[in-house]
Amino acid sequence: MGIKRTSHAVYDTKYHLVWIPKYRKEILTDKLAMRIKEIFREIAGQFGFEIDTMEVMVEHVHIFLLFPPRYSISKVVEIMKSISSSMVFREFPWLKEFLWGGELWSDGYFARTVGEKVTSEVIRRYIQYHGDEDKIQLELF
Repeated sequence: MGIKRTSHAVYDTKYHLVWIPKYRKEILTDKLAMRIKEIFREIAGQFGFEIDTMEVMVEHVHIFLLFPPRYSISKVVEIMKSISSSMVFREFPWLKEFLWGGELWSDGYFARTVGEKVTSEVIRRYIQYHGDEDKIQLELF
C-alpha cells in the first residue's frame, strides 16, 4: 500500500470498515459470501480503491482498504453497499423475499482510520512541538 498520489494530493490513508446485513440476518455464507468478495474487488477496481484485507463473516463484513481523498468515508461505504446490493439481488433473487424490506445492508457502519507509522501519539507530538520543525519532520516522515 504505502504513499499514493493523485494529480492534487499525496495520501496514505487506510480505513477499517464494518457493516452488517439488514436485520443482522446470518445470510453471508458459501456462494453468497464468495460472490460478495468478488463484487467488492470489482467495485474497488472500478473506483481506484485498494483492498488490503477483507473478510465476509456470516452476519457482518470487514474491509481494510485505502481510497483516494476525493471520496469521503460515507461515500465509499455508499458505493460499496449500493452496487453490491443491486448485483447480489440480481444474482440471488431469493434474497429479496427473505429480506422483506428489499435491502441487503443495514444503514449504519463502523469506520476507523488506521496508520502504520504515524500514530495518534506521533501526531500529538508533532502538533505540540510544531515550532521545532526539523526534529519533528524527521520523526513524522
